[in-house]
Amino acid sequence: MQGLPAPAVSGRLTAQQAVQAAVAGHPLELVRTANGTLSLRLRAAQPQAAAGAGAGGASLAEVRVTADAQVQALPEAYAGGQVATGGRVGLLGNRDFLETPFNTISYTQEYIQNIQAQEISRVIALTDPSVFNNGSTGMISDSFTLRGFSVATGDVGFGGLYGLIPYWRVTPELAERIEVLKGPSALLNGMPPGGSVGGSINLVPKRAGEEPLARVTGTYASDAQFGTHVDLGRRFGEKKQFGLRFNGVYRDGDTAVDHQSRKATLAALGLDWRTERVRISADLYTSEDHVDGLNRGVSLASGLSVPRAPKATTLLAPDWTFSNTKDDAVVLRGEVDITRAVTAYASAGHGKTDFDALASSTYTVINAAGDYRNNFSHQRLAIDKDSAEAGLRAKFRTGGVGHELALTGTYYHHDYLFGFKTSILSSDWVTNIYSPAWGAAVDRSYSSASIPKTAELRTTSYGIADTLSFAQNRAQLTVGLRRQNVTSDTWSNGARTARYEASATTPAVALLVKATNAVSVYGNYIEGLSQGSTAPTSAANAGEVFAPYKTKQKEIGVKYDHGDFAGTLALYQIQRPSSYTDPTSNVFSFGGEQRNRGVEFGFFGEPVRGTRLLGGIAWTEARLTKTQGGVNQGRYATGFPEWQGKLGVEWDVPAVQGFTLTANAVALSRQYINADNSLWVPGRTVYDLGARYATRVASRPVTLRAAVQNVANKAYWASTLTSGLGAPRTVMLSASVDF
Repeated sequence: MQGLPAPAVSGRLTAQQAVQAAVAGHPLELVRTANGTLSLRLRAAQPQAAAGAGAGGASLAEVRVTADAQVQALPEAYAGGQVATGGRVGLLGNRDFLETPFNTISYTQEYIQNIQAQEISRVIALTDPSVFNNGSTGMISDSFTLRGFSVATGDVGFGGLYGLIPYWRVTPELAERIEVLKGPSALLNGMPPGGSVGGSINLVPKRAGEEPLARVTGTYASDAQFGTHVDLGRRFGEKKQFGLRFNGVYRDGDTAVDHQSRKATLAALGLDWRTERVRISADLYTSEDHVDGLNRGVSLASGLSVPRAPKATTLLAPDWTFSNTKDDAVVLRGEVDITRAVTAYASAGHGKTDFDALASSTYTVINAAGDYRNNFSHQRLAIDKDSAEAGLRAKFRTGGVGHELALTGTYYHHDYLFGFKTSILSSDWVTNIYSPAWGAAVDRSYSSASIPKTAELRTTSYGIADTLSFAQNRAQLTVGLRRQNVTSDTWSNGARTARYEASATTPAVALLVKATNAVSVYGNYIEGLSQGSTAPTSAANAGEVFAPYKTKQKEIGVKYDHGDFAGTLALYQIQRPSSYTDPTSNVFSFGGEQRNRGVEFGFFGEPVRGTRLLGGIAWTEARLTKTQGGVNQGRYATGFPEWQGKLGVEWDVPAVQGFTLTANAVALSRQYINADNSLWVPGRTVYDLGARYATRVASRPVTLRAAVQNVANKAYWASTLTSGLGAPRTVMLSASVDF
């Protein structure tokens, strides 16, 4: 097979895409080696071709790949396609996994589709032991915790901008990649609107690829939820300079929880235009998330122990409870290469959220038999959001030192309107958690005209960072500062009643040393920012405004990248202040503290051809180190397990080409539910099993997928009791066809 003819390849391709196009039709595949280079090898499923190659192997006639340095392509995927080789690191831009001095992971669209994810939490928490999801389904909001600190869904970025994804729950079909950075990130991303510090999550918008795409996916989830996802992409123009990507999603029907149904819709359009030096894009979407029969948890009357969990399919609320969230957004982005070493960029977006829910507000177990007292409240919420960012990235050298300089400025603003009707029932309804029964449905209407403006938030920030490279780029030192300004207003009856105005500066420093082409050692000190508070009127220092409080992280780690398989071992400490009023002096302050220490080991890739692993193990000691009057000092923080171990496995069955078996296991320890640690929900292990088959039908690529989540139908309380029950056994099916 010496001298196989290589077809001419042109267009705006990455190096990997160019070589893959060149070898199309030949018994060769492209693999990424440990030092980041690309090499060709014979495909495993081509015995005749391999035999014909002989000792001399296979070669192509000359293949030339020329890369356009100005094309900002997404980092490529590792072998198996589940995880990318890098991702966006805030103002630093895209970074390779091995050259990022933080613990990061980026999940691909292929992985998201193969696990049939309907929520972000399913993607980021299924195999990552540093991420905790309580396992509940059908709540008002999606839920996830990173390194022991909750991350609000509203603090997830969209192309790096805060506030522009669906507010409570995101259908993952909106994203090309889902990127996770663990730990605080004030320098890299600025302060999120909700002040989350456990980590940052970014959704990468979808763009049209070089090849036309027309894919339709039909879905089913037990008991009777059916759906369709349409994904269309195409580029136009002589040089394919204009791209269009459309995604449409519709899912509706009964879930595996008794008397519960869910509906999700999405229409998203991504447009982009590119030349040699300019790139412009626009993203527009509208989405709706609706649940009838909200999953709601319980609280305990004083003196009660944790009750046995009801069967997994139990709904602890009537089927007339509901939540409905509508979100719309438009985002514009632009990049221009001023020179080959200097790029300027800007982005701006506007989003709206309209939320309506009728949910349990009283949900208390009152005796050991499981009798349960309920009442309900109606909430209306509207948020009007604006978000923007502008910056500059430049590469240059001073003597023997390389520099990657990054400058950024950000702006965020929202108006928050909130209305609330309490005690929908004239008296509490009493039933039992093991056999709940409910009365007649109530009036579910609540006019949006009654929603008053209650808050307004405005933040701006300015950041600078420089990555200095030494010793032929084997040592990289990143230093930076960000200045954050916060203005928060409280409104009542159409008038402003209070104003909070404060600023803070957060530094960061990170060092990475490439010990070999496959091993990097790193360390970082970085801070997170959350909006401070104003001392209450009952305090001796009433009205005192506190600056945004700083969460501080110290981390060291080592990364390994063999090309097909990679992993990270990290040790960290995060200290987060908390507020209280001193009982002796009556002075309000941020004198409290929670300190989380942890060790994380995570891995991903294809260590053996045809077998892919994704998972790890983590130990997190989340303790209250400073408390009011020393009460409960030294106790564990509530709602997070000390140990988590996770493993996802895919195995390509050799005897059946295109057939893959999958399995996943999540094991975790107990979670305390009260401050003195006298009550807890037990640990659990949950298993998933599945399979998929990729083939061709009438010359069309077809992929069939099947999965059973929570195979044993294990019943468990989801973290704190107020989080409700974990999801029951759920069968999921999907079929994708490319036209």
